Amino acid sequence: MEYSYPLSPDWSTTEIIDVIKFFEGVEQAYEKGIKREDMLARYRRFKEIVPSQAEEKTVFREFEEVSGYVSYKVVKQTKEKEDGTIIKM
Repeated sequence: MEYSYPLSPDWSTTEIIDVIKFFEGVEQAYEKGIKREDMLARYRRFKEIVPSQAEEKTVFREFEEVSGYVSYKVVKQTKEKEDGTIIKM
């Protein structure tokens, strides 16, 4: 896929890398599946960087517009599943 991730200029290089890892996890959930624990860890780190619910919604919407992947659905399924399961959209 050729698109840009929604990133903030206020984020450090490490934060940008971690946000990209989160979105790569969303992509994996759609394309081949990802372990729940891995996705949950990525989401927890994402929330450290983007603690605001409003900002999260904005970033998720921007990502969906460029990629077609719905981050919210992946996060919701990740929270609902039991340990050890694979998240597959």
